[in-house]
This record gives sequence, C-alpha cells and structure tokens, in this order.
Amino acid sequence: MTVVRVTAVEVPTRVLVFGMARPDGSISAAELYDVAAACGQSDEQVRSCLRRLAAEGLVVREGNGRQAIFRTTPAGDVLRLGSLERHELAYRQDRKGQGWDGRWHLAAFAIPENRRAARDRLRDHLIDVGGAVVNNGLYVSPRPWEDEVRRIAEKLEVTDHLTLAGTDDLEVGGTRAARDLARILWPVDELAASYTRFVGEHEHVVPILERLREHHDRISDRDFLPGALAMVVAFQQVFIRDPLLPPELLPRPWPGRAARELLLTSRRLALRLREEHERPSLFAAFDHLVDQTTS
Repeated sequence: MTVVRVTAVEVPTRVLVFGMARPDGSISAAELYDVAAACGQSDEQVRSCLRRLAAEGLVVREGNGRQAIFRTTPAGDVLRLGSLERHELAYRQDRKGQGWDGRWHLAAFAIPENRRAARDRLRDHLIDVGGAVVNNGLYVSPRPWEDEVRRIAEKLEVTDHLTLAGTDDLEVGGTRAARDLARILWPVDELAASYTRFVGEHEHVVPILERLREHHDRISDRDFLPGALAMVVAFQQVFIRDPLLPPELLPRPWPGRAARELLLTSRRLALRLREEHERPSLFAAFDHLVDQTTS
C-alpha cells in the first residue's frame, strides 16, 4: 500500500468534529470516533472536545456512547455554515471570473467610549466579513454589505451611530486605481505568497494519485483520512484570512484559485482511489457543496 504523505500540519480536534457534520448539522459519534482513530486522535481527545463544544453551546447530544448523535446548535451553525458559504462564494467567483460592479461600499461609526464593547464587536464583524480599515472608524468593502451591517448594528443597538455610503470614486493616500487600492487596504501580497506556498507544498499529491489510478491501486481510509484532513486544514489556515475580493481586484493569475483547484482535484482523485466504496463522512458537507458549485 502506498501511503500519500500530504502535510505535517497538526489537525485540531475541533476541526475534525465540525468536519464530520453532515449537511443537516448532525454528527454520528460512531463515525466520528472511527475517523478520529484513523487520524491518530484518541477517544478521550474527542470526548474532551465534544464536552467543550457542548459547554460553549455549539452542539447538543442525543443518546450516549458511540450511539450518540450530536447536532450543531444555531450558534454552531454560524461557524459551520459560515465556512461553507465562504467556500461557495470562492468557487462561484472562480467559475465566473468576475464579481465586482466597480462600486465601493463604506461604513463609518463613532460609538462613544461607554459603548466600547459594542464598538469592538461591530469593528470585528466588519473585518470578519471582508471589510478593510480606511481610517479610524471608517471601513470599506467591494461588496454590497449594507443589509448585513445594519443587522449587526441593530443587534448591538448602535444604529444611530452608523453611517453607510457608496461610491465609484475612492481615493486613499493619493491612490485611486482599484487593484492598487486593494493591495493597500487588504493583505493581497501576503495572501498570494501563502497560497503559492500551499500549492508548492502540495502539488506533488496529484501526480502521486494519478500514478496510483493508472496502476489501479487503492488507498485505505487509514491512509486517506489523515492526509485529506491535514490538507484541508493547511488550506483553511490561508483561506480563513482571505477576504475573497472580487477577481477584478486581484493580481492575475491569482494563486488562491490555483490552490482551490489543487484541493478539489486532489480530493476527487483520492475519493476514486479509496478501497471503501462509499464516501467517508469526513467533510461530507464540503463535498456536497463542491458537487453543487462545480456541476
């Protein structure tokens, strides 16, 4: 049996647990423990992680032991579905090659010091959804985010301190060209280097898998699952920092697209080479998304 060494990235147990969630948010304890064992994690590591997730209100348990079913709560769904929505956006932009109408969307706020917690949460939210700081209290996005910003402002009860605006003529520090603005406002060059590094560290995987297919070899779950999980984790470490700017604002060719294509191709080839006939539960929700966005 040929073992495909993908990466030495350490796999967080929390990532493994959420990676086992089906599209409906359910997680089978029996399947989770089996996959965890294949990935070199003990039952106690998994139990400890599940207890923490339950204590944080991210999952609830039905049943006991290996027969238990865990289900993500609304708070857990925010984490689980938020990641899937970002992947969907990324693949959709890759497929269409466009996604910007040339308009910049601005959000500004001046929240008093006695509402500092709300101010910090609003600021963090704007960054989390891909916004960038222009000046103190002023943020910009190339996407129409007004409805989303209003919702979080209403939830934080700071709507009266919020200003929203849009423009097709933005200048920052004397720079007006769209791609130059993107490089100033977002870490475009750093992300490009990180994606390029990911591709360089993992591009050997596809030729190995193709040779295995040519020789009609198969990969066992014990070989497939750790590498599949670790490769996704390595990708996520870059992807989570990516504001997913529209292609019109990025250098071309954009290495983020190459990284996604590599991840997708590797996973498809490995799934075809598995000894077991059914897909593993690991990242079933992600596979469902990929099927939808690439069909």
